[in-house]
Amino acid sequence: MKKYVITIGRQFGCGAHEIATKLSEKLGVPVYDKEIIKRAAKDSGFDENIFSFYDEKPTNSFLYSVSLDGISAISSGDTTLENQVLKYQFDTIHKVADEGSCIIVGRCADYILRENENLLSVFLHADDDFRLERVVKIYGMDEKTAAKEIKSTDKKRARFYNFYSDNTWGEASAYDLTINVSRFGIDNTVDLISDYVTQKFA
Repeated sequence: MKKYVITIGRQFGCGAHEIATKLSEKLGVPVYDKEIIKRAAKDSGFDENIFSFYDEKPTNSFLYSVSLDGISAISSGDTTLENQVLKYQFDTIHKVADEGSCIIVGRCADYILRENENLLSVFLHADDDFRLERVVKIYGMDEKTAAKEIKSTDKKRARFYNFYSDNTWGEASAYDLTINVSRFGIDNTVDLISDYVTQKFA
């Protein structure tokens, strides 16, 4: 099978982390989620908490754009902290994609790697009730708090993605495959993506 990269965009609470983990086990390839932050922090020498603070959070002062070969400065000489942090994070995404087949969750990876001919971009979403039930159960929140967290996290992810890409977060035309997890189920979603990989990269 060819070397490939699966990128997973996701709504909060739809089960994307669990799906990515199970898919990683089934395909025998590494998955990078928060690991992107850890590795970028290690490569940069910055404190990991700095990367966590800016994780999937758009800032208007970030003056880099994603180009065909990675990150290019729109304004030369701009060395603000958030710019450096995002540049290291995006560079790390390129590095792990170059190393071998893998799964990358979030962080605009599908757009950053859009020139990779062996890319499979996936977006996972789910009905509100499904997400609310999962967030309450997994994070121990009450329903009101969980609903607010779902809304705010989705908004943050959408703003981040829309800020750094030419696509629209969650819009079907921006991805190879979109799946409603609440209608298909966690395990069936894993199987569907795995089958798609086998067909696409055999």
